[in-house]
Amino acid sequence: MPVPNEDRRIRFGVNYTPSQGWFHHWLDFDLDAVCADLDAIAGLGLDHVRVFPLWPLFQPNRTLIRPRAVEQLVRLADAAAERGLDVAVDGLQGHLSSFDFLPAWTRTWHRRNLFTDPEVLSGQEEYLRTLAAALADRPAFLGMTLGNEINQFADGPHPDPDRITGAQAAAWLERMLAACERGAPGRPHLHAAYDAAWYRDGHPFTPAHAARLGAMTAVHSWVFNGTAQRYGPAGAATEQHAAYLIELSKAWAVDPRRPVWLQEVGAPAPHIPGERAAAFTAATVTHALDCPDVWGVTWWCSHDVPRSLADFPELEYGLGLLAEDGSVKPVGRAFAALAARWRGRPHRPPARTTAVVVDAGDVEGAPRRSVCAPGGPVFDAWAALAARGARPALVLAQLSEDAHHLASRGITEVCRPEEVGRR
Repeated sequence: MPVPNEDRRIRFGVNYTPSQGWFHHWLDFDLDAVCADLDAIAGLGLDHVRVFPLWPLFQPNRTLIRPRAVEQLVRLADAAAERGLDVAVDGLQGHLSSFDFLPAWTRTWHRRNLFTDPEVLSGQEEYLRTLAAALADRPAFLGMTLGNEINQFADGPHPDPDRITGAQAAAWLERMLAACERGAPGRPHLHAAYDAAWYRDGHPFTPAHAARLGAMTAVHSWVFNGTAQRYGPAGAATEQHAAYLIELSKAWAVDPRRPVWLQEVGAPAPHIPGERAAAFTAATVTHALDCPDVWGVTWWCSHDVPRSLADFPELEYGLGLLAEDGSVKPVGRAFAALAARWRGRPHRPPARTTAVVVDAGDVEGAPRRSVCAPGGPVFDAWAALAARGARPALVLAQLSEDAHHLASRGITEVCRPEEVGRR
């Protein structure tokens, strides 16, 4: 389980993208190549990796979970542990770097809703339980994430979404988290969404789901979502986008000390020019760690995608800490320096005493959550305060006059977005 807040040390890790064959390496699993990658990651001074089994390769038939694939995952986890790296595992891959990886038994002639079909649900449950159980006795196993941004399958702009309601999304999340718990009791299992959960009106996965279900909240901060385009690569809104999402998650959290994992963040070119990548990394991480209750930061990603692989969006090729030839890039040196600076230090930032009010409609559904998106009044008010050097928090309108809630978070001043420009 997550450690008590007062004892927490910041974790620094990386999303592991294999240098040979990208995630297709599961087709030709080479433990020696994996170990070389893990040696390079450990050499940066990091303490954990997030790894991604490809769902169709691990469960090609609804009633066949390949034992050899599961064994290879365990061997990867053991190799990471030998190098001092803990391992978090995503289950339902799902979606990675613009590509969807869904088993044939959910598509075309077998088309069934990923979130509601009873047979699909039973298959997913058994798959997640099996992966969790295979790793349950490994001390370095951190826990399961249900899948990488699987919420994108439930709504546009996905070209073929499996549409569901918010209640169906909650039921799916609760059922899959329970399956992980059955496989590995007591581990901090969680789920992860891309930022439509926070910013897109009507999206069935909601801020309340993100901030209240699972052992901690995961946020994925990508400034190519309009932030860098609107505010510039060096703007406060861009360099503090990760911090904003962390604080936005805390507005919806019931537990004021709920841990938040910055599970994905990167420096995407050309939105962040290559010459600014290291400075962006340092600013982003520093501002994120100025937020209370951060569990850790996991950079996307470890290794650049090989140019020999076709059809990736251009920005996906260069997101690694390590170049295709294995050399450490400037962004890798910057992230390693941050990890070294924070190693062993307690994470105890002071409370953020001024909070901007978030009125997104009812708490569970957040029908007007686009007010929080880049260009929205909440986002712009928060960013304006941050640009002035303030350390703003966020609070739901429904809680903005709740003295007990405000005190539990150390908030002493509340302002509405329209008031910020007059301050």
